[in-house]
Amino acid sequence: MKTSIRLHFSCLLLAVLLVPVWSASGGEDAYDPLSVPVVNASEPVDLVVHDRSRHREIPVRVYLPLRKQPAPVVLFSHGLGGSREGSPFLGHHWAARGYVAVFLQHPGSDTAVWKGKHAEKRMAAMRRAASAENYLLRVKDVSAVLDQLALWNGQEGHALSGRLDMTRVGMSGHSFGAVTTQAVSGQVAGRGRGTFRGFTDPRIKAAVILSPSSPRRGSAKQAFARVAIPWMLMTGTKDLAFVANIDMKSRLAVFPALPEGGKYEVVLYNAEHSAFTDRALPGDREKRNPNHHRVILALSTAFWDVWLRDDMAAKVWLDGGGPSAILDAQDTWRRK
Repeated sequence: MKTSIRLHFSCLLLAVLLVPVWSASGGEDAYDPLSVPVVNASEPVDLVVHDRSRHREIPVRVYLPLRKQPAPVVLFSHGLGGSREGSPFLGHHWAARGYVAVFLQHPGSDTAVWKGKHAEKRMAAMRRAASAENYLLRVKDVSAVLDQLALWNGQEGHALSGRLDMTRVGMSGHSFGAVTTQAVSGQVAGRGRGTFRGFTDPRIKAAVILSPSSPRRGSAKQAFARVAIPWMLMTGTKDLAFVANIDMKSRLAVFPALPEGGKYEVVLYNAEHSAFTDRALPGDREKRNPNHHRVILALSTAFWDVWLRDDMAAKVWLDGGGPSAILDAQDTWRRK
C-alpha cells in the first residue's frame, strides 16, 4: 500500500514538472526572448564598406555575439539624420541573443545633414535630405553591404571571418530606415500599365519595420501585396514624422495590404516616433514608457528566432500568449 502511494505521488510530481509554466516575461520557462547571459557580447566593431562601383563609403557598426560559430545576420538602417551609432539597445540585445547585428550609416541622409547647422536651418536641411536620390542610395547601400559581408566572412584573419551565416539574413530599420527596409524586402512601386519596379534583395529572409509607411503614390495594396517574406511592423498611436509629414493613416495602411502568412503588427499606445530610438526627439510631448523598449526587444527577438533560426519554442511564444503577457493593456497586436 505504501509503495503504491509513493508511486502515485512520484507520477503526480512528474506530471506537474512537465506542465509548461509561463514566466513573467510572457513565455514558457523554456523560452524567454528577453533573457541574455550575464556576459553576453563583445564590444562592437566599426568598419567601412567601400562601394567602388559608386565611389561611396558606407560606415557600419557590427555587434558580435561571444560565440565564434557562424550566426544569422541582421542589418539595421537608421532614420533620417541618424548614424550607425544609433539605437544601441537593439544591437546589444540582438548580439546577446546570438545574432550578428550590422548597423549601416547612409551618407547623404545621416548626421552630417544637420550637424554644424543653425537650429532654424536644420528642418529645411532634413527635408532636402528626405529625397528620392537618397532613397535610391540607401537601397543600394544594403546590397553593397551584403556583398562585402560575404567577402569579409571568407577572408582569413578578418574580424568577421567565419562569423556570418549569410543564408539567414534579416533586415530592419526605423523611419527612413523603415522605408529602406520595405524597399529591399518586398515593396514594389507602380510604373504604369500594370508594370512594377522593385529593389528586393533575395538574400533577405525576414524584416522588422519600425514606423512603417505607405507610398505617397499608388495604393498600399499595390505596393505590398507581393511581399513574400515575413514582416513585423511596429508603430505607435502617436508615431508622427513631421519632416516627411507622415501620419497614422499611412502607418496603419501597411498591415491590411500585406498578404497572409508570417505578418505581424504591434501598435504601442501613446508611443511617439522616438519610442523606437534610444532617446527623445525635439518636439516630443509624451513621457517615454520603459515598457515600449521591452516590447520592441521581445517581439523582434522572437520574430528573428522564428524566421531566422526555425525555433519552434519561439513560434509557440509568438503565436500564443507570449506577446499579450508583455504588452500594456492599451497596446494592440495582430498577426495573419
